Amino acid sequence: MSHLREAALESKAWPFEEARRVLKRYEKKPPEKGYVLFETGYGPSGLPHIGTFGEVLRTTMIRRAFEVISDIPTRLICFSDDMDGMRKVPGNVPNQEMLREHLQKPLTSVPDPFGEFESFGHHNNAMLRRFLDTFGFEYEFYSATEFYKSGQFDQTLLLAAERYDDIMKIMLKSLREERRQTYSIFLPIHPETGRVLYVPMKEVNAKDGTITFDDDEGKEWTLPITGGQVKLQWKPDFGARWAALGVDFEMYGKDHSTNTPIYDGICRALSAPAPEHFTYELFLDDKGQKISKSSGNGISIDEWLTYASTESLSYFMYLKPKTAKRLYFDVIPKAVDEYHQQLRAYPGQDVKAQLNNPVYHIHNGNVPASTLVVPFGMLLNLASVSGAEDKAQLWGFINRYAPEASAETHPDLDQAAGFAVRYFNDFVKPHRVYRAPTEAEREALVLLRDALAGYDGAVEDEALQAVVYDVGRDRFDPLRDWFKALYEVLLGASQGPRFGGFIALYGVQETIALIDKALAGELA
Repeated sequence: MSHLREAALESKAWPFEEARRVLKRYEKKPPEKGYVLFETGYGPSGLPHIGTFGEVLRTTMIRRAFEVISDIPTRLICFSDDMDGMRKVPGNVPNQEMLREHLQKPLTSVPDPFGEFESFGHHNNAMLRRFLDTFGFEYEFYSATEFYKSGQFDQTLLLAAERYDDIMKIMLKSLREERRQTYSIFLPIHPETGRVLYVPMKEVNAKDGTITFDDDEGKEWTLPITGGQVKLQWKPDFGARWAALGVDFEMYGKDHSTNTPIYDGICRALSAPAPEHFTYELFLDDKGQKISKSSGNGISIDEWLTYASTESLSYFMYLKPKTAKRLYFDVIPKAVDEYHQQLRAYPGQDVKAQLNNPVYHIHNGNVPASTLVVPFGMLLNLASVSGAEDKAQLWGFINRYAPEASAETHPDLDQAAGFAVRYFNDFVKPHRVYRAPTEAEREALVLLRDALAGYDGAVEDEALQAVVYDVGRDRFDPLRDWFKALYEVLLGASQGPRFGGFIALYGVQETIALIDKALAGELA
């Protein structure tokens, strides 16, 4: 056994813990289908979003971890529930009136409001694939419409008819009394209107593979349950899909967790073992409210990628997936700097520590070197005091601090400089609040100014940090009050970078001029 596999089998990193659970399914014999199947689902009623990215990314991390600890081949299916009836018209698409005429039809039977694809479902599926391809995910795409119509689902549907009473028993326990009266696991698609019908069954004939029901007008119909003429309600569909495909692993949000026994029960009723699942916590906005697509609180994937790299978003997604996390703009700089800290730490770590490092999972073991020699938080402060309108202005300071750096040799730094200017102008600048120093702070600032004016040492982070530290050490208790004062008085922020590093980057003379401005009352 390789040293890497040995370490992975012991690793406490959550992708390896989940991968070991999947492997345990096959400790006695390998899968008859010849591979382990990971699945992730998508409801294509709207455009893919940040949660879609997180779900596919995390599933991919577990898949890759599994490939380290086992030689069993793997597949990842991204399954689109595009046969669902369109319940409401999305507010962010054209041709609203036209769409209203097609309510309750399967999304793949609704015309594309953008006029580009065969249907609205096909349009959203194309957006999903483009989205996943942009991030380089490896997956196979499955459409529910195709799955039903091609006959791939027929055997499972016929078995569901045969075991109709068992599956109904599982479902009815979870429903309110009035819903029980009309509920059926089967939803016929009306042969004339093409709409998905929520009607009770008059008969489920397992022998013939048909259902009989009355439509909304009271007309009786008998339809075969195969070939895409009937679909399953979403909860039975979930469990039946697992059974039909032989799914070994699927993750979903905490809002699904109460349904897990239902999904599992239906899968087992159809003679298949339930997959392993992983329930992740949902994202919150800055006020601690659940993020929802409809209310538009929180942050979209496009917004994150306007101000930081994909890797920083992957880092954020990796951290504590079972803990509710606030997802809003203020978390971006922290995620960028922590990601690069982990990149820098990686080469010096032993195998055990590397497997626990988020960057191992972000980069599937092919971890690049960081070229971000100036922290993102520092670049933000530099953009603030210099009033930078573009990254070229920041490079003027960066080159004095790191003369060997260039956009070509340090692409991370060049990209981050552009992001920092954008982030500063959009988020920091409108909310900057400078304050005047107190008497004690003013005295300390004068001393710091004089110490810097007389400084003839190396223009380096640690040496300059020592100068700042010496001024504040005997005057502030706790010492962090001194650094807080520097940030609030000189940078208009409540927190900031190591101040010695900031002076080294911004320049000693420039920092003296900044202190003079503050002392003259020109900032507050």
